Amino acid sequence: MPELAPYAVCEANSRGRRVAEERPAKRGEFQRDRDRIIHSTAFRRLEYKTQVFLNHEGDLFRTRLTHSLEVAQIARNIARAMRLNEDLVEAVSLAHDLGHTPFGHAGQDALNRCMREHGGFEHNLQSLRTVDLLEDRYAAFDGLNLCFETREGIVKHCSPENARQLGELGERFLAHTRPSLEAQVCNLADEIAYNNHDVDDGLRSGLITLEQLGDVTLFARHVAEVRQTYPGLGGRRLIHETIRRMINTLVCDLIDTTADNLGRHPVRDLAEVRLAQPLVAFSPGMHEAQREMKGFLRTHLYRHYRVLRMTNKAQRIIGDLFSAFIAEPRLLPPQYQAASGGDQARGVADYIAGMTDRYAMKEHRRLFAVGEI
Repeated sequence: MPELAPYAVCEANSRGRRVAEERPAKRGEFQRDRDRIIHSTAFRRLEYKTQVFLNHEGDLFRTRLTHSLEVAQIARNIARAMRLNEDLVEAVSLAHDLGHTPFGHAGQDALNRCMREHGGFEHNLQSLRTVDLLEDRYAAFDGLNLCFETREGIVKHCSPENARQLGELGERFLAHTRPSLEAQVCNLADEIAYNNHDVDDGLRSGLITLEQLGDVTLFARHVAEVRQTYPGLGGRRLIHETIRRMINTLVCDLIDTTADNLGRHPVRDLAEVRLAQPLVAFSPGMHEAQREMKGFLRTHLYRHYRVLRMTNKAQRIIGDLFSAFIAEPRLLPPQYQAASGGDQARGVADYIAGMTDRYAMKEHRRLFAVGEI
C-alpha cells in the first residue's frame, strides 16, 4: 500500500471515538470500523433492501448490499491512486446506506412525509443514528462507536437545524467547511456506482433499451467504441463491456481532475482540506455527462410506469404501517415501544427504516390482511 499523502486521514490526525477504547492489537482503527460495520445487523439487512427493483423481482438486480460493495470497490481504487486512506473509504462506503428504508427512495420519501411533524426522516442521518445508537452489539457503549471521520463521511447532507443537534459532527455544515477527501471520494464513488448499475439493471429489466441510451452522450460514446473494437458483439457482453468502460472513464476523470485541483489549490494537511473548496470532482465535461445520464434515468427508468406502480404500493405500505403503530404503539416490538427519549414517532421510524422489503410486506399483511396473523 502506498504511503499516505500528508492531507489524508490517518490515526494520528483522527478525532477518535466518542467512547475511548484500547487500540486494536492487529489492525488499524479504520479497519476496526469497517469490521464492525460488516458484522452489524443493519449491514446484513441491506441484502434484502431495494435499490431500484424489489428484491423478489429478480435475483440479479442490485440491492443496497451489492450497491454498497460496488461503491467500496470504486472508492478504494480512487483512494489508492490518490494516496488516501483506503480503510476509511471502505468503511464509509459500506456504512453510507445502513439507515435506508425498505423500497428505496420511495420508502424514504414516504417515511419523511409521515415524520413531517416529528423532525422528518433522512436516510443519511438514519445511517448515523444506526451506527451511533441503534446497533446493540457491545457491552460498553450503544451503537458501533466508530471514529469521527467514518461518522462524518456517512452524513453527506444536513440541514442547519439538524446540524445543530449533531454537535461536533454538525459543525462543518454550519461553518460551510469540507469533510475529508476520503468522504468526498465516497460521495462521488456512490454516484458512479448507482448511475452505472441502474443502467445495467434497467437494461436487464427491459424498461430501458439500447436504442434509448443511444441518445445519452456517455453511453453512446462507449458503446460505439465497443462495437468498433468487437464487431458483432451483442447481448449482455456488449452491455457489460460498455458499462465497464464507462466506470473506468469516470474513475480516471475523477482522479485526474482531483489531481489538477490539488495542484492549483495545494493543501498541506487535513486541516487545510477542511477549509478549501471541494477538491474531489469530475471535469466540467464529465460532470455534464453525468448530469445527462441522471436525467435520462430519472425520466425513463425511475418514472417508468412499472417502477411507479411499485413506488405507489411501497409508499402506501410505509404509510399504513406508520399510521397503525402511531395509533397503537403496543403493536410494536417491546424494544421500539420504549423509544429513545420517549419519542414515539422516532421509535416507529427506527422500526420501519430497519425493515427489509419483504419484512415490511409481511408486517403489512399481518396488520391488515384478513386471515394473516
